[in-house]
Amino acid sequence: MKRRDFVQLTGLGAGALMMPMAMMGKIIPAEALLDPGMDVALKKKMADVALNTAKSLGASYADARIGRYLNQYVFTRENKVQNVVNTESFGIGIRVIANGTWGFASTNTVTEEGIKKATQQAIAIAKANATIQKEPVKLAPVQAHGEVSWKTPIKKNFKDVPVSEKVDLLLSANAAAMDNGADYASSALFMVNEQKYFASTDGSYIDQDIHRIWPTFDITAIDKNAGKFKTRDALSAPMGMGYEYLDGLDSEKLKGPDGLILYRNSYDMVEDAKFAAQQARQKLSAKSVDPGKYDLVLEPNHLGLTIHESVGHPLELDRVLGYEANYAGTSFATLDKWKSGDFKYGSDIVNLVADKTQPNSLGAVGYDDEGVKTKKWDLVRNGVLTNYQAIRDQVHMIDQNESHGCCYAQSWNDVQFQRMPNVSLEPGKEKYSIEEMIKDVEKGIYIAGRGSYSIDQQRYNFQFGGTVFYEIKDGKIVGMLEDVAYQSNTQEFWNSCVKICDESDYRMFGSFFDGKGQPSQISAVSHGSSTTRFNNVNVINTGRNI
Repeated sequence: MKRRDFVQLTGLGAGALMMPMAMMGKIIPAEALLDPGMDVALKKKMADVALNTAKSLGASYADARIGRYLNQYVFTRENKVQNVVNTESFGIGIRVIANGTWGFASTNTVTEEGIKKATQQAIAIAKANATIQKEPVKLAPVQAHGEVSWKTPIKKNFKDVPVSEKVDLLLSANAAAMDNGADYASSALFMVNEQKYFASTDGSYIDQDIHRIWPTFDITAIDKNAGKFKTRDALSAPMGMGYEYLDGLDSEKLKGPDGLILYRNSYDMVEDAKFAAQQARQKLSAKSVDPGKYDLVLEPNHLGLTIHESVGHPLELDRVLGYEANYAGTSFATLDKWKSGDFKYGSDIVNLVADKTQPNSLGAVGYDDEGVKTKKWDLVRNGVLTNYQAIRDQVHMIDQNESHGCCYAQSWNDVQFQRMPNVSLEPGKEKYSIEEMIKDVEKGIYIAGRGSYSIDQQRYNFQFGGTVFYEIKDGKIVGMLEDVAYQSNTQEFWNSCVKICDESDYRMFGSFFDGKGQPSQISAVSHGSSTTRFNNVNVINTGRNI
């Protein structure tokens, strides 16, 4: 699976067919989404069956996760509905430590008998693993939370909104695009509800109700005479919110160059589709960039992907240690650099933080999948590498005794492991408008939205494109550009950061489908930033034949 939002889910229309199996579950009628499911008292009773069985079989630790995953996906193209999919997945995953080693098993037979059998299997797997593991698992201590709950603070549950209303929104966005110069318009709406119950022998019983939403589209304009086409994707961000994200209840819009509309905390899909069609048409006649060194002004929906690849992944501790290399390689940010205490990951104004509590973010939860209360912590402070992302059985490797609370499993059927939390660039201290950000740029490019990218297996050398590009000359926007990609390495790039807008410009980018592991799992994660400037970055032309 490619992480760029699953390649826009293969053009969106085929998205339902391309969904990772863990996201699919069984197909159900829409009304089944409203079923409240198993009550909390019964969940506790079933979880205790797993915990007590594990202890009786010699486990020194056990946890149980009862999960119900509800998803709704709506796909349209031009004036037609292509698919509406409702899915449900329900079961229990049981993880144990026996003879100092992990074991895991799962079942969708959530009965006392089914749970006992799965727990016995987890114990057997742990004992088999113990014959080859050299050192016992060492867990950082965790607080016993007792019986607690956490919910995404939504204002409007997507399950209460009729499918017809969702379809009308998507078709209206398509129509707005077609009326403004698009030749093709595909749109989709992804809505997710994770109902997760966690219990452990440490004394926690945690009930969580998590919501996420992602509206998106792909607009295409064609120049038949020239035999070429251009696309413009949505400038939406997937969010940890309810359907209010699309209602404009907390509407905040910021203006980019050339009338570009930038959204925060709410999203006007029809408005963005209209503007996207106009921009896709403009891109057909836009000037092709001249390669060379440029100052780059990067808006948050673009910079989020660069943060994801050049900060989020390389600071996952399992990659740093070489234990994990699937999907994203290992990491250049090795322990010796961290231990030195002075490794300059970026310039002095660069402060990068991990945060599982960030409101409206995709990664926001109250507790991770090990029962650890989530928090915020520094990764890079004043440009210096200060920490990594680590979970209960990892933190002792970096001489820490408290998990960072970033353990996650994509479903009840998968074992939880270290996953990227929200990783964000802190806003600057001074208030800058876009005009003020570019007024002293002699030769530069403003980039909005994400595009294609490439990064090496140590997360060091990279290349990033974008959605729309504007040329900056002598402090002013002078027109649209095309065929733009910038090349750098992680340390050089972040050390070229010279100016960051303040919190009034702060927005989030996100991915529903960040892949990791073998067997692979996906997770949802956000990356926040304000508009940021990087000086003297190498730009190449991606449209020229060499």
